Amino acid sequence: MSVAPVRGIRGAAQWDLTDLAAQVHGRVLSDDLELNPADREAGRVVINALVRQAAPLLSDANVAAVTDAVLARAVGLGVLEPLLDDPTVSDVMVNPGGHVWVERFGRVAPTELVLTESTVLHLIERVVAPLGLHVDRSSPMVDARLPDGSRVHAIIGPLAIDGPCLTIRRFAARPIELEDVAAPNLVAMLRWAVRARFNIVVSGGAGAGKTTLLNALAAAILPHERVVTIEDAAELRLPGPHVVRLEARPPSAEGVGEVRIRDLVRASLRMRPDRIIVGEVRSGEALDMLQAMNTGHEGSLSTCHANSTSDALRRLETMVLMGDVALPHGVVREQIASALDLIVQVARSSDGSRSIVEVAEVGESGNGALIVCPLTTRGVLTGLPVRPVRRPEVGPADQCWLQP
Repeated sequence: MSVAPVRGIRGAAQWDLTDLAAQVHGRVLSDDLELNPADREAGRVVINALVRQAAPLLSDANVAAVTDAVLARAVGLGVLEPLLDDPTVSDVMVNPGGHVWVERFGRVAPTELVLTESTVLHLIERVVAPLGLHVDRSSPMVDARLPDGSRVHAIIGPLAIDGPCLTIRRFAARPIELEDVAAPNLVAMLRWAVRARFNIVVSGGAGAGKTTLLNALAAAILPHERVVTIEDAAELRLPGPHVVRLEARPPSAEGVGEVRIRDLVRASLRMRPDRIIVGEVRSGEALDMLQAMNTGHEGSLSTCHANSTSDALRRLETMVLMGDVALPHGVVREQIASALDLIVQVARSSDGSRSIVEVAEVGESGNGALIVCPLTTRGVLTGLPVRPVRRPEVGPADQCWLQP
């Protein structure tokens, strides 16, 4: 792209880098240069040329600094970009009043950044506008996704009483392996369970690492299997070559066009999946997920919020009852007992580390009530599944996993 000279060029020593960045950003806006947020390197080349023409004597280091600043304002999230580029930051939180907090290694701490309300609103608009979404007083809450997969939640007045609030959960650059969160014998059992096509639900509290663990479990799926993933905001990054990713859609400002998780679960059944992975079940889609598990899609995976494996069972039962179809409790329990094999509980400790704290097999008591049969004690494998293996060619669970 050819770039016309910028008028009023001064020597490098005369430049204030903040003023220079503002001038170059103004040039980007006035010339209506189209910069693709998904191709930041191409944008960097264009902006770098503008900076060098505006200040030919500027040092390479200062040119790079101004280019980064303009790029952040033009296609990124401005002053938040350095935090989002920091690999140690997992969450960025802008509180009412503009104070910015971050989470590093499981610990939340304040930063020195304080943003004005107009800046926060501009950042929110920068995120949601390319996605065809908007946020205003009539629609004051929105969920979105950055190009790198990071998840964004924004809420403004009148719901946010003290000012707009922006939360960004970054997409982890480095995938977590099962070995990072479990002992070797438990890792071996879980990988065997995935290969044996056990239906597994990962449970845990908010921020415990459920989606991260789901990614790690799904890495054990064989490459030839066709997998359909369904999420509210696409975060899963499965390594297999035969993966179809689906994402739910909220309603438009007119209240139309909504596509729910359960709509996608039903649609996925017509896509010839070997496995269906639902990022999280929250309500009536739990019934659709259980029915998929019971109708030839063994080895499906999902997550839910719960404080223990027994709580997860109760939550699943409640979510099925929240659906459109009124079912007797006994039928719901039969669906869960026949469909679900294992529940894996993940938790975050006080030092910020995440680990598998419990694995339990789903069963039924003599009176038809659902029960969990723990296979671990304090995160250590102490028992093996007794449910029938859905893929006999994988072989039975290995007793040697129980050896210390």
